[in-house]
Amino acid sequence: MAIRDDVISGMSDARKQMLSDEERLNWLRLIRSDNVGPVTFHDLLNHFGNASDAIDALPDLSSRGGRRRFSVYPAEKAQSELEEATRWGASLAAHGEPAYPSRLARIDAPPPLIYVKGETGLLAKPIVAIVGARNASAIGQKFTRTIARDLGAQGFVIASGLARGIDTAAHIAALDAGTVSVLAGGINSIYPPENEELHQKIGTQGVLVSEMPFGYRQRGQDFPRRNRIIAGVCAGVIVVEAAKRSGSLITARLAGEMGREVFAVPGNPLDPRAAGANALLRDGAGLAVCADDVIQTLKPILGQEFAGGPAPMPNREDLPPTPAEIDEPDRAQVLSALGTSPVDIDELVRATNLSVRQVQIALLELDLAGRLQRHGNQMVSLAGGEGAD
Repeated sequence: MAIRDDVISGMSDARKQMLSDEERLNWLRLIRSDNVGPVTFHDLLNHFGNASDAIDALPDLSSRGGRRRFSVYPAEKAQSELEEATRWGASLAAHGEPAYPSRLARIDAPPPLIYVKGETGLLAKPIVAIVGARNASAIGQKFTRTIARDLGAQGFVIASGLARGIDTAAHIAALDAGTVSVLAGGINSIYPPENEELHQKIGTQGVLVSEMPFGYRQRGQDFPRRNRIIAGVCAGVIVVEAAKRSGSLITARLAGEMGREVFAVPGNPLDPRAAGANALLRDGAGLAVCADDVIQTLKPILGQEFAGGPAPMPNREDLPPTPAEIDEPDRAQVLSALGTSPVDIDELVRATNLSVRQVQIALLELDLAGRLQRHGNQMVSLAGGEGAD
């Protein structure tokens, strides 16, 4: 049975927000400033209520965390980036806006801003990600094309990462029905080079997605961030072929942590490219030998999963008054309780006997100073080799 387009309507109209041009510019300046990632961005916005006040506070917060010089992203650079996006036919979707994927909005610390180009309405449809080996086998690519077409015929959009092998096969097969390509580099950064034509087709027939600046060339550490978005936009992930240590398994792990359905295609146990998928099956992933295996699992989930929407970003007047700083002894307590081993933030609250807000402010200062490492799932540690004496 095909999944209707109206099964997933995303956010209700009452909860959708649009940023003003000034707010959009300030959001971009904030997320592009030194040491500001998605977690820090949302903490800053929740604390100060708007990006403008958060930007003004960045140098002082960083200084209290132990960093003397802090670089705030210049307004003129942010404006230039937005103008370049317009020239490329791309737009910047903010968390809480209608164009922002509703599933992605529900993950822990979603990207505040993503660039989108193409048929952006595809992001509101039910999405299944298909990922796998770059050096995929011929049979693996054939299976990928088959299941991508079959899922597309039943109303699903196919997401992947535009890599060689399985990703490429999935995108090509899904072009007519709808495909989403999440990029590790900027939206105008074509990688691999041989996928230039496919990149262009997806930018018109499908939709390109990236959280990176225009012109940014992807690096190795950027691919896990891309994989996080792939997992975030979809209802389920299918791993076709994957070695024991591969980016596809990172996507599958992230998807599982987000509560997405994880499927794997069984492979020859003598083929190293099947080791990762077979291990997923051994550990409880859903078996995917045809599109119906996926549809029957996802259909009841899609009928109830997206009735609500992400909470709107706070306005300053909605926030209770909170202290903008903490005392030095309190800050020292948090620093003393931290070490190089990850610890849960709730445990820091118990260990220091401080309020959650006080601990969060201390962590925010350390983060902006480049002294904190975040590990996901509310786990943090001191960055580098820094530790308590």
